[in-house]
Formats: sequence, structure tokens, C-alpha cells
Amino acid sequence: MAFLDSLEILKQKAAALPAGPGVYLYKDAGGKVIYVGKAKSLRDRVRSYFLEERLADVKTGTLISEAADLEYILVDNDKEALALENNLIKQWKPRFNVLLRDDKTYPYIKFTAGEKCPRVYVTRRLKNDGSLYFGPYFPANLAHRLVAFIHRYFQVPSCKVDLTRFHPQPCLQYHIHRCLGPCVEGLTTEAIYAQAAGEVKLFLEGRHGELAQKLKACMEQASERLEFEQAAALRDLVSTVEELGDRQKIAAAEGQDIDIFGYYAEPPLVAANLFHLRNGRIVDRREFFWEDQGEFAPSEFFSALLKQIYLEQQYVPGVIHVPLDFEDREALEQYLSERRGRKVEILTPQRGQKRAMLELVERNARHSFDQRFRVLKPSSRQIVSALEEALNLPEITPRMECFDISHTQGTDTVASVVVWENGRMKKSDYRKFIIRTVEGNDDFASMREVVTRRFTRLQQEGKPLPGLVLIDGGLGQLHAAAEALEALGVINQPLAAIAKKEEIVYVYGQENEPVVLDRYSPVLHLIQMVRDEAHRFAVTFHRTRRSAARLASELGEIPGVGERTLQKLLKTFGSLEGVRQAGSEELAALVGPALFRRIVEHLHAEHKKDQVM
Repeated sequence: MAFLDSLEILKQKAAALPAGPGVYLYKDAGGKVIYVGKAKSLRDRVRSYFLEERLADVKTGTLISEAADLEYILVDNDKEALALENNLIKQWKPRFNVLLRDDKTYPYIKFTAGEKCPRVYVTRRLKNDGSLYFGPYFPANLAHRLVAFIHRYFQVPSCKVDLTRFHPQPCLQYHIHRCLGPCVEGLTTEAIYAQAAGEVKLFLEGRHGELAQKLKACMEQASERLEFEQAAALRDLVSTVEELGDRQKIAAAEGQDIDIFGYYAEPPLVAANLFHLRNGRIVDRREFFWEDQGEFAPSEFFSALLKQIYLEQQYVPGVIHVPLDFEDREALEQYLSERRGRKVEILTPQRGQKRAMLELVERNARHSFDQRFRVLKPSSRQIVSALEEALNLPEITPRMECFDISHTQGTDTVASVVVWENGRMKKSDYRKFIIRTVEGNDDFASMREVVTRRFTRLQQEGKPLPGLVLIDGGLGQLHAAAEALEALGVINQPLAAIAKKEEIVYVYGQENEPVVLDRYSPVLHLIQMVRDEAHRFAVTFHRTRRSAARLASELGEIPGVGERTLQKLLKTFGSLEGVRQAGSEELAALVGPALFRRIVEHLHAEHKKDQVM
């Protein structure tokens, strides 16, 4: 009866809606938004939900059965409704809407214009923090290549060093001429740094001609001052900047910018692919996955997907190819055309080369589906590439080192380092550490010690640094490791931590943007595997040391039982309890008859004491 009453109330509200364009929101009994939709005519669209054939649909029927209230927002036109719907979906994340789950977001270059000494970073989230954002860039590594170019030619860094104060010495980046050294007093001046930062801004804004003219003027001034080495460096930079500008002009004339969508579905599982063609060439691929599309309607799905991708994206291509038409296509075309300042077409190719490309994207979507949901083992290179994308890392070497701390209420503290390299655990490179400088239960200080010792050794031996350092722990352990690296002058080491309970990954420098990977993600599986191995190795070492301590405490005073004997006992029987339970013949064969008798007598005497107590 309650459901029929609620249904009747909703019908009455639907009948009273205005006939103009707008957005409607279904809410549950708790007032939570469970669905957001848009319509050219609110009254006609919402009333259609209560037709018998629509109520018979599982998704619509379930939505209406859970809805307790209906609200609406009237707007002036269909395009305004389109934008408002997208904003409300982002805000409320209603569970009956198709929500964008993206394994790969576009990278941007962040220029920290608000800092006294601006720096550049690759990021995947835009914030209202006073910084300038340039992009998006694809393929993803293009942003990292441009930042590397900025380091090399303009010497403006991407470090996390506190530049509000001076430090005693610069890091390696200064010594290899990738940074002007604003962190150390006297290495550069405010004027020199400001000039370099201004040139970076011109470069990122694409004002290559203006930048080249400015650099030429600086080159001539350096030549007049007889600073020929500086003049030659500026000459080379002018040449590089002009070449980049020419490449852009040539590329722009070569072909169209097209985005192509394809999908494969076995509801409730769905995989979609997006191919980017820029200047007539495929430059990148993007994957999307859903696990909850019970009643899968492709037209509704693509309407929601395209709106969520393009309404918030700075760059929109001239042509978008989709596998089928959808209701909001014309309104979305008009809206995107206005934003772009030029015509945007959303098409469904039926024949020829364009149709062949669409089918290629659909085949790739099927492959993505199999990789994700049929648990096919990806290659090492694929895993590393996915790791770079998921954690927003520059191109890294396929080697990961993971640190963990183990102790019993602050006693017998040890640490472990395990290594994953080229797709497998490399046990020959595992290392154990006994924590020497920390007393009591202080995981942060223990992490600082072990990271310091590990990287000091790598520096002394001249070995390459790992592509990624993974910390078993949360933000405290992550920052402790970062402090240790900074103290050694290791500034740009990719560093992340995984918190045990939440399985959230924190990347150093992006702590406010924790990475939440879905349970199917091979990146999450890799991180968990390496983390669990580090934990196992640390715990095993800790237990071994604790067993050795107990064994030495119990048997070390027996005449004839020295260090070598204790090691043999520990290796053979594992613990004091193992020695107690060992067979007489096995123990006697290991230590000899005389020492065997003394050990047995001692253990027997200790057993009697325990019984008396």
C-alpha cells in the first residue's frame, strides 16, 4: 500500500511539472538523489516513467520503487539543461546514473604562478589554487617529456623542496644543470629565476614566436657582453623552440582531430575504449570499465558518457565517432560547437575506412574487457605502463622496491626491502635491516633509518635508483621516507604508500589526491602482491630474530653451547619450542652425545621450575 501511495504522489508531481526544458531529480526516502535526468519537456519526460511498459523495465521499475520524491530545475534551453545535468551528476553521483569510471585521465602541466619561485608539475586534477594549468596532453608521456624539456633548457624544477627558506646544499638536479638552485642562497637571483619562469610560461602557452624573439634578444645581449657560452646555449634553445612551433603548424595541416568510441558489454560488466586521432594519426587510447550496468541501454550509456567526458574537458575535437545514435546528440553537438568556437560533429559511420576504424576500436574494447574481467595476465611492460598512468608517474624503470617495518610492541624492530623487477619478484635483491637508532615503538623514525641506509648504499655503489619506492603504511610513513630521501639529496624519486585497511595509494606530492583503484585493477593486484611480500619478509625476519633471542637466552648459558651451535639449532628446529619437541636421535646427531645430555638436563630442569611456579 505504501508503494502505491508513493507512486500516486509521484504521478501527481509529474503531471504538475512545467512543459519547458530542465533537469529532474528522483530522491529516495532519506532525501538522497538517486537519479538525475534532463529533458526538453520536463512534464512529458517524467510522466513517461509511469507508463506500464516502462515500469515493466527492470531498471525503471526499480528506480520508481525506490523513489520517494521528485524535484526539478527549470532552465531556458536544452543546452543549459545539458550542462546542469552533468554538474548535478558529478555532485551527487546518483547510483542509477551511468557514472564515469576512468582508468586513465588526461595529464596537464601545472605552473605554480602563485609561488615566489614557480615550478612545473604533471598533474591529472585541476584545482582552483592560483596555478596555471596547460593541457590536456596525450599521449600521456608527452606532458612528462615537455616538463623534462623545461628542466633541461629553462632549468625550472618540479621538486617538492620547501622554497620559503634556504637549504644548506642543492640536490643533484642543480649539479646536472636541470635546476637554477633557488633552494640555496647565492646560486641564482630572483630576477634570473623570474626570467626563466616567464619563458616557461610563454612556452606552455604556445607563444613560440614571441618566446623565440625574447630569447634572441637575450642571446644578442650575452654576445655583446662576450658571454659566448651563454649566447651559444640561447642560440640552441631558439632553434629548438622555433622547430617546435614549425612542427605544430605542419601537424595542424595534416589531418583531422577525431575521437572514436567503441564498447563491449556482458551486463553488468561493460568496457569502453576511446581512441584519439590527432592530425590523422592514432596518438592515444583510453579505457573505461563498469561493473554495475545491470540493465544496459547503449544509447543512454553513450549519452551519459560523452557528456561527462566533454562538458568538463578543455579541448574538444572536431569530430566524434560513436557506434550508435542517442537522444541528446544534436543538443550536445550544438553545446560543444559553441564551446569550441567551431563546428563539432557526432557521427556514426556506416561504411568505408571510418567504419573500419570504429570496428577496430570495438575490437580493442572487447580485448580490454577480457583483460580486465577474464583475469588475463598482462605483460610486464603493460603493467608498468598502467602503473605510470594510475599513479601519475613519469616514465619509470620496471623496478619497484617496497619497505616494511616489523616489531613486537617496539621491541626487536626490523625492516625489509623486497624488489619487483621486470614482472617478477627478484629475491636475490631482498635485504633485511636491524633498526639500530630507534628506541621504542616509532615506525616513522624506523622508516627514516631504513630508507636512509638503503639509499646511502645505492649511492655509494653507484647503482641506479628504482623506478618506484613503495611504502607499506600511510601518510606518516610516506613522509618519513620522503624526509630521508630529501636529506640525501634524492629529490625526484617516485614514492608512494599503500594503507593496509583502505587499500588507498598515496603518491608523494599528490597526497590530496589519493588513488583508489578498483578491485579488478592489475595495478592494485601488483601493489598488493609486492606489499604483502615485503610484510611477509619483514615478519619472518622479526620472528627469526625473536626466536634466536629466546634460544640464546634459554640455552646460551649451557657449557658448550656457543654461537655456532645456537645457529645450527635455530636453522634446524626454528625455535626453542622446536628444540623441545625434537626427537632425541635428531638432536643428538646435530650437537653430539655430551652436549645433547646437557641440553636435555637443562630443559628438564626448566620444565620442573615452570611446574612449581
